[in-house]
Amino acid sequence: MKEIYIKHIAGLLQVRDWQVENCAELIAEGCTIPFISRYRKERTGGLDDVSVAEVKHWTEVFAEMEKRKATILTTIGEAGKLTDELRRKIEDSVSSSELEDLYLPFRPKRKTRATVAVANGLEPLADALWNGKTARPDLEARKYVGDKVASVEDALAGARDIIAERLSETAVIRENLRGMFRSRRVQSKATKAGETSPEAAKYRSYFHFTMPLDRIPSHNLLAMLRAENEGFLKVSVDADPEKCGRKIYYDYAQEHGYPPHDTAEQIREAVDDAYKRLLEPSITGEVLKEAKAKADVASVRVFGENLRQLLLAAPVGEKRVMAIDPGFRTGCKVVCLDAQGNLLHHEVIFPHPPSAKKIQSITTLHALVEEYGIEVIAIGNGTAGRETEDFVRRAGLPESVRVFSVSEDGASIYSASDIARAEFPEYDVTVRGAVSIGRRLMDPLAELVKIDPKSLGVGQYQHDVDQGLLREQLDNTVESCVNAVGVNLNTASPYLLQYVSGIGPSLAQNIVSYRSANGPFASRAELMKVPRLGAKAYEQCAGFLRIRDAENPLDNSAVHPEAYHIVDRMAKDLGVTAKELVGNAELCGRIFPADYVEGDFGLPTVNDILKELAKPGLDPRASAQEFSFADDIHSIEDLKTGMELPGIVTNITAFGAFVDIGLHDNGLIHASQMGVRGMADPSKVLKLHQRVRVTVLSVDLERNRISLRLVRGE
Repeated sequence: MKEIYIKHIAGLLQVRDWQVENCAELIAEGCTIPFISRYRKERTGGLDDVSVAEVKHWTEVFAEMEKRKATILTTIGEAGKLTDELRRKIEDSVSSSELEDLYLPFRPKRKTRATVAVANGLEPLADALWNGKTARPDLEARKYVGDKVASVEDALAGARDIIAERLSETAVIRENLRGMFRSRRVQSKATKAGETSPEAAKYRSYFHFTMPLDRIPSHNLLAMLRAENEGFLKVSVDADPEKCGRKIYYDYAQEHGYPPHDTAEQIREAVDDAYKRLLEPSITGEVLKEAKAKADVASVRVFGENLRQLLLAAPVGEKRVMAIDPGFRTGCKVVCLDAQGNLLHHEVIFPHPPSAKKIQSITTLHALVEEYGIEVIAIGNGTAGRETEDFVRRAGLPESVRVFSVSEDGASIYSASDIARAEFPEYDVTVRGAVSIGRRLMDPLAELVKIDPKSLGVGQYQHDVDQGLLREQLDNTVESCVNAVGVNLNTASPYLLQYVSGIGPSLAQNIVSYRSANGPFASRAELMKVPRLGAKAYEQCAGFLRIRDAENPLDNSAVHPEAYHIVDRMAKDLGVTAKELVGNAELCGRIFPADYVEGDFGLPTVNDILKELAKPGLDPRASAQEFSFADDIHSIEDLKTGMELPGIVTNITAFGAFVDIGLHDNGLIHASQMGVRGMADPSKVLKLHQRVRVTVLSVDLERNRISLRLVRGE
């Protein structure tokens, strides 16, 4: 990667140039983000996965920029207009807007007022005015009156059109205007459609809205731009035309000198035209696009963090589970799963109206709990979820059977997917959905990777942000979570394995096929026998795969096989076997890390090894805990201002957090209601699925809106 790009990325991340350079080299070698951040800390100076992902993103951006530069240089060169200075400016550019500004004067044009004037032979007149070569524009213009130009005024008008286009294509003018626009306010006003359409009511707060462009929250800008796309708003920047015009003229004069009086009048007219007709619309679009890009990044970051918390939610582990997908008229779909998530039984009960077969439903639940040794019950939190949970808790089941409310977000998407049909070809979507609810309680990560993250109901404005950026963030987040937890090589589905560092869908299927044909893997080294899994893929994936009860206990740890010899040295120096050292925190405490630094294995890696040896294969996730909503709250009509209630955070956005308090509609804790000192960053105060205590501030029965204040997080 070029030095200019390395320095730019280092500046953005506030790290050293060598860290970025080494990280970029590792990425170019085919290393993944989790592998680099976990096993190549010496090379990168300890860059975490977020920073490595940023480096990867920018290497891809600049790779595309290099292609664009090559195209631009070729186009300008073929036109015979490529100077050494212009080449240098293009090659040294790290900004896409700067690059496009440099190219703009040379870009092939469609028909414009300026191209028509050039075709009419008025470019020499424009040159004379542009360079201040004439003090009498009217006399100079007479030379061009003829068949194509009817009058002196027409000649001057055509020349001004050419000058206006030149001004609009001058890089320094465009960049200075961007700076001026960025410091102004963005404003929105309702269109006629917005004032009359019922669908525009949700945007009413933006009908007469203004805020500094550099301080507008991401959710406000994205909402405004969505409304503009729908035809309900007109969004603009309140730039000062007179001030901008003076700046354009000043920038022109700095380059070309101040022209004679009459010529200056022609230039000023061209400046006014250039601003109103060409520059103001263009620069407005650019700075709004730039602001949206920043809003996209902020929104996507919130989405990624929410997804991370969702994927790393506490599992109940390998328990025998009864899962219930609630329903009123169609009944509650019940499935029983073994400790590995295999479907053992399914049927439907009708505990609610209109059927209301409560006694029969209770009898069925008791029989299933006893027959299948059920340890936990997972109940979907959708329609009839609260009623079903109340029913189950009152059914008199053994106290040892724990009951959990489980988010249904995405369950219907999964149940109708190709993945679900492949897993359960003989069952319908209702059974598949119930199985998914049960499995996501057992291991949220293993189950949720089967569902498109955009269907999981976390984040804000997911359809309005840059979809490529969103997909990149979500893929990185899923990959990061899977590799942070580690994957059981002998039980993982191909849908989970494909997110392991270095594997992907094709190798994941090959691993499962090999496992089916040859039985469980006995060691990590056996992975090398999997078709098409070569040395590079093995290097990338081995440390993130776990083999329980392997001959070598390190195969069930995060210690990479390339470092096994270091553990062997440690054990030998202590006079024990590696098997005796693994999991023995007391023995690990006797080791001096500096004694085992060698070659590419520096102190960060040795410290990681010791930490892992003390607690091998430790799952970073917490344990699942039961939760109950307030017993006396069943509908929004039951709420009263000032009530304090328990709740669970279901979504976090830039403007607040949504909380499930046991009703059909979630309540909102606005960012201003999260702390004692006014506005707070919701993502820094709360976590997804966190238990909270909230106070009811207001209830809008007409719009089913519940406003809450955070009392405390639990």
